[in-house]
Amino acid sequence: MAFDSPSRRAFLAGSAVAVGGGAIYYFGQSDGSTAHGLSPRFHASDEESAIGLDLAGKPIMGAADAPITIYYWTDFQCPFCERFERETLPDLVREYVSSGRVRIVFVAVPYFGADSLTAAVASKCAWRQVRDDDPGTYWNWHTRIFEKQGRKNSGWASADRLLAYTRSVSGVDADRLSQCLADRRSTLESQVSADVEFARSIRVRATPTFIVYDPAAETGGRLVGAQPIERFDDAIDRVENA
Repeated sequence: MAFDSPSRRAFLAGSAVAVGGGAIYYFGQSDGSTAHGLSPRFHASDEESAIGLDLAGKPIMGAADAPITIYYWTDFQCPFCERFERETLPDLVREYVSSGRVRIVFVAVPYFGADSLTAAVASKCAWRQVRDDDPGTYWNWHTRIFEKQGRKNSGWASADRLLAYTRSVSGVDADRLSQCLADRRSTLESQVSADVEFARSIRVRATPTFIVYDPAAETGGRLVGAQPIERFDDAIDRVENA
């Protein structure tokens, strides 16, 4: 069925499984161990997803053939994203990702300014570095950055600070990340801009936002904000049984 079919069009226009507080509106570990005591699988894809999102350059947590995909728009400077990462994401991984039931596509967007853009580009550099040989290492880097989150636009997410945090993550080379920022920043910023434009096109207006989607049934809905695991339980159940 075409992307602009009525069911998809209605869904992408804003039909919701749940919408709640704990969102920002607009428009880890340091010792080399696995973050949150978890070692989720990651994989890469160069395909266009069922909702039309280009998956190239995006970390994807979980099995490639998981029947449900959760698209997760986040900003490393977003305090509600940090709360979701700390309070809910570990349970989501344990209950749904590890079993092969759900995969999560991470989409970093820079809605809080220059440091958010730097962090989004750095995340692409980190993923590019590890995706072929040890993609799970990205989980520790991603979690470490959220652990170090400070006040928005206070400099905590500057390039120098991000490189300092990277040096505490086993398996991610800070010097290679620095070289990536120097050599590929313009290209990666263009990719981030494309992600922002796609988010706008489907009315993603807050971080964190989640689209829960079953591509086989072409059913889905969205969650907005730092929702508890119970909201995801309900959303996944409703999408699976639609």
